[in-house]
Parts: sequence; structure tokens; C-alpha cells
Amino acid sequence: MAELDSEGKHGITLSTGRLESLADGIFAFAMTLLIMSLIFPDTVPESANMEVQDLLFGQADKFINYAMSFILLAVFWLAHHQQFHYIKRTDSRLLWINIFLLMFVTLVPFSTDIVGDFSGQTNAEVLFAVNLLMLGLLFWANWVYATRNHRLVDPELRREIIARGTRRNLVTPAVSLIVLVLSFFIPQWSPWLYLSIPVMLSIGPFRR
Repeated sequence: MAELDSEGKHGITLSTGRLESLADGIFAFAMTLLIMSLIFPDTVPESANMEVQDLLFGQADKFINYAMSFILLAVFWLAHHQQFHYIKRTDSRLLWINIFLLMFVTLVPFSTDIVGDFSGQTNAEVLFAVNLLMLGLLFWANWVYATRNHRLVDPELRREIIARGTRRNLVTPAVSLIVLVLSFFIPQWSPWLYLSIPVMLSIGPFRR
């Protein structure tokens, strides 16, 4: 039986089930769309006499961007799953935070495709960095809003867990901001910093 709306001290709250289902579907769709950035051109000049390995090596940058974006989306999906392990209910503000969050999730395949087509160019790297920066900030906002004064989490949730979650959700915005700045100076190398995100999330101060 569907869970009824309830009136708490913060107003009307709702079950998280539908929001989590929507997020799972959008993450799955965005991760699947990433493969579209690897489609080969429909025509190959006959004079080029290109073989399969030439086409594959010619798209090496796109393969790297695909793998990196897929891993980052997986990290974001895990973060969303982990947050909603603690978030027990939602309200209209949290729903809108998540709607905007998912909007930037669906933008990742597009920004990945742009980076693949214009690898090493500042504008392309800036677009991708801004995409991840906005995603990271929205994940941070989602956690802070839900946990402030235990608004939408268990009243017994320990403050150390809340603080660790806040630190975890600042990793992606911090790294994305660094990449954004470096994109104006070394756009061909700055994206490699994204690999530090899953590494940092696995060490002591940030580990779940």
C-alpha cells in the first residue's frame, strides 16, 4: 500500500520511493547514452584505406572520456544511493533539488561528447568541469538540506555521520573547481584530476 503523506514539524513530507526510482532510471539512461559518443563515422574516405584498428586508435580520446564519465556517473549514483540510505522522507524543496540534480546528470553524455570531439580545447573542458561542479554542489545541497536539524533523516543519526557525508560531498565540487581553473592553462591534462575523486572518497576522512 502506498505510503501516505504526513505532516511533521517541517511541513508535509513524502516517501522517497518514487524519487529513488526516478533517479535510478535517469542514471541508467545517462550511463547508456555515453556509448553514443563512440559511434564511428558513417563514411570513411576510400583513399584513407583505414582498417578497424586505425578507427579505434583514432578514437582513443573518446574511449578515455567515455570510461571516465561512466566511472564518475557510477560514483554519483553510489553517492545518491548512500544519501538515501539515511534520508527517510522528502519534501517539495528536496524534490526540486533532486530534479535539478538529475537535469545535470542527463547533461553528462552531451558534455562528454563535446569533450570527445574537441579534446584538449579549453571551452570543451570548461563545459565538462562546470557540469560536474554543478552536480557536486547539488549533491552537497541535497545532503545539507536533508540533514540540517535532522530535517529529513532519522533523529538519532549521529553528527559524525552527517559531518563525514558533508565532507564527502565537497570532494567533487573542489576537484571540479580546480579542473575548471586549470582548463584555462593546461586543458589537455587537467581532466586527469577527475580520477582523484574515487580515490579521495576511498580514504579515511571521506570514506563512508
